[in-house]
Amino acid sequence: MIKHFGFQSLVPASVNPSLQPCKNEESINLEPWIKPPSKMLHTMSDKEVFWRASLASRIKEYPFKRVPTIAFMFLTKEQLPFAPLWERFFKGQKRLYSIYIHSLPPFRANYPPSSVFYKRQIPSQVAEWGEISITDAERRLLANALLDISNEWFVLLSESCIPLYNFSIIYNYIMRSNHSFVSAFDDPGPHGRGRYNNNMEPEVNITQWRKGSQWFEVNRKLALYIVEDTKFYPKFAEFCKPACYADEHYFATMLTIQAANLLANRSITWVDWSRGGAHPAMFGKTDITEELMKRMLEGDTCSYNDRNTSMCCLFARKFAPGALEPLLLLAPKYLGF
Repeated sequence: MIKHFGFQSLVPASVNPSLQPCKNEESINLEPWIKPPSKMLHTMSDKEVFWRASLASRIKEYPFKRVPTIAFMFLTKEQLPFAPLWERFFKGQKRLYSIYIHSLPPFRANYPPSSVFYKRQIPSQVAEWGEISITDAERRLLANALLDISNEWFVLLSESCIPLYNFSIIYNYIMRSNHSFVSAFDDPGPHGRGRYNNNMEPEVNITQWRKGSQWFEVNRKLALYIVEDTKFYPKFAEFCKPACYADEHYFATMLTIQAANLLANRSITWVDWSRGGAHPAMFGKTDITEELMKRMLEGDTCSYNDRNTSMCCLFARKFAPGALEPLLLLAPKYLGF
């Protein structure tokens, strides 16, 4: 007791001392971790946002109510020509999706406040077809989308893409999938293994080299693999240059090495290569017919969760801006919205 040291306690026996928090003490809770950024146009560099996005919990169960959402990531040059069609698609589904737009700087979109695309642009940089900068843009989209912990799936779309079904069908198809939709195949020809550079070794040998569509749909686990990758990306940045196109090889190769069993090894974005050439067919106003709509929706067989299905593609490209009007007319009958 204090009196043993020659002091008499000055605190009355009836008073129970207690610790009082400082008035300016910061409240500590989960909100900063689970609430997405209020502004898309942040000031973080790529290196900073990649680092922030790579932070992930090792505990799989969430200690709060979490509604899993799909991040729709648009890689575009300027304004989205099919915004009115996508507006119909997203209508009434606000809690189940998020949107991210990467456009060429210094373009700034002028969507009205009522639009689902209002203020959804992320900090962007120049992205040129065939260059590693396209891959950078796609990784940048993923990193920004990962900042929202609600996002469970990540869909990469171009400005010429359209949905082929209503939101509910697409949401359930993707959310219930056991595999991420990344096209990855071994092409022994000049446009596959012929693009391989021996300098990719030892990280990537020629038997691991894969090719695939740049348009993917990946779950959160694979999205984290992509943004945290510092092993494979530097090799592609240095040694995969035209006529090697990183967007056709990087994701397919890296994810095959990292998580081959988690890939569906197919794309769910419909394209028409029947006209030949280095790019798929472009569809304009006069091409949008009931026959085309049926062709996109019917005729294929694929595997979904290890079962055969005739529902293989959820999106389609490439469509010219002039195709908007007839697509809006046919949407209620063929697209379900």
